[in-house]
Amino acid sequence: MPAFLLPDLGEGLTEAEIVTWRVKAGDVVTVDQTVVEVETAKAVVEVPVPFAGRVTALHGEPGDVLAVGAPLITVAGADTERGTSPAQDIGTGHPATPFAEPGVATPDSAVSHEAVSHGAGTRDGESGNVLIGYGTSADRRRRRAPGSPVMSSPATAGRTAARPDTASTGGASAGQPSRSGGRVAVVSPLVRRLAREAGLDITAIRGSGRDGLITRHDVGLAIKARGGEAPSAAPEISPEPGPASVPEAGPAGIARIPIRGVRKAAADKLSRSRREIPEATVWVDVDATELIRLRAALNADGSAPKISLLAMFSRYTILGLRRYPELNARIEGDEIVMGPAVHLGFAAQTDRGLMVPVVPDTQGCTLEQLSMRLAERTQQARDGKLGPGELTGGTFTINNYGVFGVDGSAAIINHPEVAILGIGRIIERPWVVDGQIAARHMTQLTLAFDHRVCDGGTAGGFLRFVADCVESPAHAVRNM
Repeated sequence: MPAFLLPDLGEGLTEAEIVTWRVKAGDVVTVDQTVVEVETAKAVVEVPVPFAGRVTALHGEPGDVLAVGAPLITVAGADTERGTSPAQDIGTGHPATPFAEPGVATPDSAVSHEAVSHGAGTRDGESGNVLIGYGTSADRRRRRAPGSPVMSSPATAGRTAARPDTASTGGASAGQPSRSGGRVAVVSPLVRRLAREAGLDITAIRGSGRDGLITRHDVGLAIKARGGEAPSAAPEISPEPGPASVPEAGPAGIARIPIRGVRKAAADKLSRSRREIPEATVWVDVDATELIRLRAALNADGSAPKISLLAMFSRYTILGLRRYPELNARIEGDEIVMGPAVHLGFAAQTDRGLMVPVVPDTQGCTLEQLSMRLAERTQQARDGKLGPGELTGGTFTINNYGVFGVDGSAAIINHPEVAILGIGRIIERPWVVDGQIAARHMTQLTLAFDHRVCDGGTAGGFLRFVADCVESPAHAVRNM
């Protein structure tokens, strides 16, 4: 009876915690049915089984931490020929690749067929059972033949250019089949979900990846060819965080909470930020009365999608980064890396802890598009459906801690970014307007920045620009 092993979940992850089993012993499973939810240091991931049969054993309980390559479930009567498939990165849909040896520089596209096919299915020398899985990082490193090309990390797998013979209707290479042995070529759960939510038959999509692998790019092309758009969540963002889980107290009322998974990843990143970044903070009180009025006017049309306050602050932030590009950057070693694209991260409190979803390429979004994309990412974070690629790669982060009823905070920069904008609660306060005291909707904006990248003049100029946009939306229109 084949045992399904915990697959390589990408991004260099080596272990995962079992969150919820979707099946039990005795259940019959089908190919690509989700059997378990696991939590990694990046996100909660749904893991599908690559073959069909009857579940005879579950190898672990919720809360157990398993290493990549460890058995998850045992399935009797599985069709291993149809279930065996090349290694893949669950989070991105790209083939998994061996880790590069330290100091080895290789091109993004250099992946050998041997490296891709290894780990698909190995045979247990004692029992003769087929072990379906992808193996550990060490296994992949040992399997790599001397001199075979490698990649610097699994994350680089998606940066290869599209092939020139890609068909516009599905992103497929004309010379490559999309399935082998009657089964759809390896494709990640995320890609399958995108196709399912878009109403696409994934078996009709021809993959552009190696050996006909169907990628997110292929699904996106298929959606565009059909003239549709990927489904999105409701545009309104509920500011209230989910209820925090309270562990049961042990002897003497003491509770012990393990720091792992998403919580550990956040703790490691925040600790590194405090250790490495010479951080400085500036802040300003802002009259948001006109912003509130503008939002009310924009949302007066009941037939149009609602615009969130977070989207409006984000739009002004993007305009500010256009003027002060030093803040739209990352530190990589001894270099400051800047670019025109604004990959906007925003802090989101979820039942599983603090997450920072990233909305890529926001510099070209309209206000309505930005509001919808932020809402979609927020819902995905709360549902635990964000993959590693959707939680990394940001160039600037916004933290709306005002939803907790506080006015200000010295936010910690999201390493390796160089700045973070904080937004306090909006509340009526007395304010002097044209020499008269009036009740105005006030908020406080705070900018924490890396002093290695810029000085107070740049930081203050950026913050003042965003504040001016909030106080006078006409000022923002001039700069759009």
